[in-house]
Amino acid sequence: MNINSDISSIYSWGHSRRFNAYSNYFRKVYGSRLQKVSIDAGFTCPNRDGTSGTGGCTYCNNDAFNPSYCNPSKSISKQLSEGMDFLRKRYREPASYLAYFQAYSNTYASLKRLRSLYEEALSYPGITGLIIGTRPDCIDNEKLNYFRDLSEKHFVAIEFGVESCYDKTLKRINRGHSYSQAADAIKMTADKGIKTGAHFIFGLPGESREEMLAETEIISELPLHTVKFHQLQIIKGTIMEKEFLENPQDFNLFTFDDYVDFFILFLEKLNPQIVVERFTGEAPPGFLLEHKWNKKRTDEIVRIIERKLEELNTWQGRLYKTKDKNVND
Repeated sequence: MNINSDISSIYSWGHSRRFNAYSNYFRKVYGSRLQKVSIDAGFTCPNRDGTSGTGGCTYCNNDAFNPSYCNPSKSISKQLSEGMDFLRKRYREPASYLAYFQAYSNTYASLKRLRSLYEEALSYPGITGLIIGTRPDCIDNEKLNYFRDLSEKHFVAIEFGVESCYDKTLKRINRGHSYSQAADAIKMTADKGIKTGAHFIFGLPGESREEMLAETEIISELPLHTVKFHQLQIIKGTIMEKEFLENPQDFNLFTFDDYVDFFILFLEKLNPQIVVERFTGEAPPGFLLEHKWNKKRTDEIVRIIERKLEELNTWQGRLYKTKDKNVND
């Protein structure tokens, strides 16, 4: 196939952007933008309460990505009301909203409690669906059957924090689960017909750039609907901050230009059927130990990467291989 062919005709994502973009997916399927409203429902994690570990993930400080209106002392309805007011001031009015249960592990409770929280959110005016962030070891068949039933009437997506495909890394960052557990949870969820997402971090200590790039083949074979990618940021007040200050040689943080080049290589090999939600993470500047990227905002980074894709005349999945056959052969 000629590399200069019209890329909009190569894959089925139905628009001319050079990657399978999350926002365009919603416009294509639902006719408009759907906006997430974050919720902190007061959950914890099994690697915090001693079930599988203590201390939590070494990089984690939930305050670094929780919007100011999120507070577990407020009801679900109150958080949704304040969140929607906040988002109306920041963005154009979307057609509808998705309740995003974001902080910690949002399936780490009895089904009875989960049902009351999720159904309060779904009953709030303007909420048309749920996005539920959780861990691979916080899901089971009973909960998945409930989500499957919900998804027959509402948009429902489960997002798993995976972070790395390598057990050596998961152990070092105190995730408290293995990669095989993550893959099994993703497959179980997708098998129920539920939209399934995953989150990965690039730049975790002990991983080479070659190992990170090799993850694209592993991720591409998972039955994922969406994926988020973040660069590692050292967040103040975390265990990782202490590790970084004591042993900076163990870390190989990306410069901005290095990350753009790396991510394009990764994107070229990524399964084009997977919708890409995020290229990078963005923590409030006050939480960051270092500001290596000169405080670039997410939307600016997306524009830079898209321009680079155009300059190189490449796109998501251009080099994707399924088994021994390149999809572009």
